[in-house]
Amino acid sequence: MLEKDIPDYNIFMICEKLNKNAFRELPKDYHIRSCKKSEFDVWKKFPFDDEKTAQKYDKFMEEYFEKVYKSKKDLFFTECKFICNKEDKPVSTGFIWKQYDKYTTVHWLKTLKEEEGKGLGRALLTCILREIDLKDYPVYLHTQPGSFRAIKLYSDFGFKLINSAGLIDKRKNEVKESLPILKEFMIKKDYDNLKFYNKK
Repeated sequence: MLEKDIPDYNIFMICEKLNKNAFRELPKDYHIRSCKKSEFDVWKKFPFDDEKTAQKYDKFMEEYFEKVYKSKKDLFFTECKFICNKEDKPVSTGFIWKQYDKYTTVHWLKTLKEEEGKGLGRALLTCILREIDLKDYPVYLHTQPGSFRAIKLYSDFGFKLINSAGLIDKRKNEVKESLPILKEFMIKKDYDNLKFYNKK
C-alpha cells in the first residue's frame, strides 16, 4: 500500500495523564499567537497539502465552522493558535476545544508540509496541552491512519488508542481496521509503544 492510498478510517485517542517528558519549546525564529479574524481563509486551507484539495473542501470547512464554532466565534479566534515564522506567516495550527461544552478535545493540529520535521507540531502540542487544567482531563482527539507520524507524537504525550467498537461522536471507531496500516507504516518501536484504552 502506498501512503497516498491509506483509507481515512476514524481513530479516536484519549489522554488521561499528560507525559511532560514529551514537551518541547518553540524553535528559534518562531512564535505562537491566536488566529486573526482576517486569517479565516488561511485556517480553512491548513488541513490540506495543496491548493486544489483546499478548494475542493472549502465548502466542507465553511459548514464545519458554522456547525461547531460559529455560536462561539470570538472564542474560536482566541483559542485557535498559529505558530508563525519570523515573517509572521502561520506555519502550524491547532487548539483545544470543549466539544459539546463537555469533552476537552484537540482540534485541527497541522503543520505545513514544507515546515515538517522542525518540531513545530510537538512545540504546538506542548503549548496547548500545558494550559489545560487537571479538572478538564481526559483529553480526546480524532485522527486517521494516514496521520501515523502524528499518532506517534500523540502517543509520546500520553494519548492511547481507544480500543472499542461502536460509535464515538456519531462516527464508527475504526481502530481495529487501522492497526494493520499503522503496523505497516510506523517504525516498529513506535508501533510497539502504542497504548490502548478499553472504553468502559
